[in-house]
Amino acid sequence: MKVVVGEDLTLLRDGLIRMLQAHGFEVVAAVDNGPDLLRELVERRPDVAVVDIRLPPTHTDEGLRAALAARAEVPGLPVLVLSQYVERLYARELLADGRGGIGYLLKDRVSDIGEFVDAVRRVAAGGTALDPKVVAKLLDNRERTLPLHRLTPREREVLAHMAQGRSNAAIGTALFITEKAVAKHTNNIFAKLGLQSSDDHNRRVLAVLAYLDG
Repeated sequence: MKVVVGEDLTLLRDGLIRMLQAHGFEVVAAVDNGPDLLRELVERRPDVAVVDIRLPPTHTDEGLRAALAARAEVPGLPVLVLSQYVERLYARELLADGRGGIGYLLKDRVSDIGEFVDAVRRVAAGGTALDPKVVAKLLDNRERTLPLHRLTPREREVLAHMAQGRSNAAIGTALFITEKAVAKHTNNIFAKLGLQSSDDHNRRVLAVLAYLDG
């Protein structure tokens, strides 16, 4: 599985490269700025990109901008962004095109190697991976979003886990309920949020968008 890494901190970039290589990934490029990142993503079309949101030359959202521009040229390009802080606007913008293959993790999550590698693989497979801390902070502000007030407490729990990118089986394990029960809650969530029947994965992304919106 081919990976492009965009990170300007040398120690973290080298650590990411070593970690990914140790788990069977092929790091085909590792860059430290936005313009180079965009070029490498478009030219190499990796299976997944691991990108710091803040890169030179602006050190604001250069990495995210490069990733979004690359996704515009290579539709569906899987991107996992890393950030030092919870930045809700960036999480919302990353999910805005409604397609999978996207993730948002805080940098301290990298220290949990198993969880980080699982997130990279999940995003590469077209899924989503949102940091639990990001989800927790977003949850604090969700009461303002009209459709979400219709959800039961259990449905909100299921949606929170869905936002992290977990499968129905994984959600069932986390909440100590059956996978069938999770599927029922998931269908109720889709119905209450007005998401019409279509590809389930796309509806999951749209449900997460509703979770982030407002």
